Amino acid sequence: MKFDQPATQNPIDQLKVVGQPVDRIDGPLKTTGTAPYTYDRHDVVANQAYGYIVPAAIAKGRITSMDVAAAQAGPGVVTVVTYQNAGKLAKGNMNTALLLGGPEIQHYHQAIALVVAETFEQARDAAHLVRVQYAPGKGNFALADAKGTAKPADSNGAPGASSVGDFEGAFAAAPVKLDETYSTAHESHSMMEPHASIASWNGDELTVWTSNQMVAWARGELAKTLGIPKEKVRVVSQYVGGGFGAKLFLRADVVMAALGARAARRPVKVTLERALIPNNTVHRSATIQRVRIGATPDGKIAAIGHESWSGDLPHGKPEGAVMQTRSLYAGANRMTALRLAVLDLPEANAMRAPGEAPGLAVLEIAMDEMAEKLGMDPIEFRIANDTRFVPDKPPKKAKPASSDPQSKKPEADEKENPNPPFSQRQLVECMRVGAKRFGWDKRNPKPRQVRDGRWLVGIGMAAAFRDNLLTKSAARVSLDKRGIVTVETDMTDIGTGSYTIIAQTAAEMMGVPVEKVVVRLGDSTFPVSCGSGGQWGGNNSAAGVYAACVKLREALARNGGVVGDRPLVAEDFIEYGDLDKKFQQSTFGAHFVEVGVDSATGETRIRRMLAVCACGRILNPKTARSQVIGAMVMGAGAALMEELAVDTRHGYFVTTTWPCTKCPCMRTSRTRRWSSSTRWIPFRRP
Repeated sequence: MKFDQPATQNPIDQLKVVGQPVDRIDGPLKTTGTAPYTYDRHDVVANQAYGYIVPAAIAKGRITSMDVAAAQAGPGVVTVVTYQNAGKLAKGNMNTALLLGGPEIQHYHQAIALVVAETFEQARDAAHLVRVQYAPGKGNFALADAKGTAKPADSNGAPGASSVGDFEGAFAAAPVKLDETYSTAHESHSMMEPHASIASWNGDELTVWTSNQMVAWARGELAKTLGIPKEKVRVVSQYVGGGFGAKLFLRADVVMAALGARAARRPVKVTLERALIPNNTVHRSATIQRVRIGATPDGKIAAIGHESWSGDLPHGKPEGAVMQTRSLYAGANRMTALRLAVLDLPEANAMRAPGEAPGLAVLEIAMDEMAEKLGMDPIEFRIANDTRFVPDKPPKKAKPASSDPQSKKPEADEKENPNPPFSQRQLVECMRVGAKRFGWDKRNPKPRQVRDGRWLVGIGMAAAFRDNLLTKSAARVSLDKRGIVTVETDMTDIGTGSYTIIAQTAAEMMGVPVEKVVVRLGDSTFPVSCGSGGQWGGNNSAAGVYAACVKLREALARNGGVVGDRPLVAEDFIEYGDLDKKFQQSTFGAHFVEVGVDSATGETRIRRMLAVCACGRILNPKTARSQVIGAMVMGAGAALMEELAVDTRHGYFVTTTWPCTKCPCMRTSRTRRWSSSTRWIPFRRP
């Protein structure tokens, strides 16, 4: 199905099932501990052995010798796999470093061996008997030190640098200026479920049960890494206990399980220890960001510039921290730039709103500080620089997006301005509704004026922004004589409710209760979906199911119903035209927080939080609310608790475990009640 025109009336608009707060289909499984997460899968294949990864103990250099004899002789040990006996391996397109290192070491905790044994304990104990000698090399481990060597970089295919008007001139001439540099820390995903995989060979055919957000990507990358045809690889990922970007890509657990199973000639199960995850998988790079804003005394932005420096291994990618600054606020003269330094730390890649999370944090702090310079309320300053142009109809031709899609005025000549307008933009509504519900009018703008005993109390707000990402997604739908609708797609559920919203979509389209829909996900033998990540999972996967259901409805109309015992089957995919070129499609929100800080110790307590979100049609308000609350909590964690501290002498992340329950932040979260709420801005069709 091609979706190349703005939506008109369709069966989903009945909203009998879609848009309703349906309980999570997977809820009973997860609350009773029976959801089949990968490492708990003892039922999928018999005679499983256990693999334990040996990680590199240096960040850069070479292995000069490796002695595995003692490990090989350990009780219950089946085999030991190293770079010396693993065979020729390639590097996947989406990996920056090799997933099996040696003799060259690219980062700390890079996997260099796998010990396979009858039990986990035997594999773990034998792994500690592997003796490795290294020749350490000199590496770059501090972003501040490497900043001067950073090079311009693009972000996921989008130009990393942009310029509109004369930023330098306008900034120099501005009566009121802000020029500040900020830094954000390295962060780790630290999802509840560690990376885990089970691998089994049947001749030259490989099946892996794993925890991965993108089944099709994992299949292709694993085939390339091992040098086997993609058709010989099956990937199953039915439940993912959190990923946040760390499980978008192939990781060492999958490759090492496959290598171990091939060497052992039996299935092998591998998980990454919690302490391995920050250094062995991916993380969010630290950033150094410079923001310059020039404004008139009445608060109109005349110039805005945002530059960001981040680091990664050679051939890596930058943290796209400046991208939202091209779209969030007005300003006739604009400049953004990304620069990437080579760091010999573990691979940096997608993590929880990559780019926007650290970029928006910095931009919003800068907006607050500029509002203070101007003597303006922070919300009113943002509203004064909002750009509200939403078209009555699409432009005649798709025009290339530029760095300032908001600079267009409604009366402007289309030929003179190639920037696409927003499909809808409700940022101001989010801020107004949030301010009223939160009691923003009671805010005291002067610091240290509000006390609750020994606690200093303040409230703040920030805007939220995320681009809508469109990608092809397919599904197969069948209807049997009992009236059961079965949906099959390789879409994954990373804790966000995919099973439920896909069931709702099929139920709405086929006119059956949700209880009569069976959803099967996460198997590479199913049609290829969009997968989970980047805020593209819900809209694209549900649209793919919608397309398949349209086909099934057509088949039912032709056949008059299900005939005999064979179910009626239809398969289709959603494919988008150029609507994302004609329109800037984005979601918006406003967050409000009341915070208490102990005046003596600095302990921080979050007392109230409110999110007001404008993000299109809500497929399930119950699951959506849970996602927003989760994001609010993760935002608090990022601000207060998530720094990956770097040992810049040896090039590794020191903070590799979860926070201690005795620390003030954890104690606070357990003892003080805090409230959160969410309000949705009504959906308006473009």
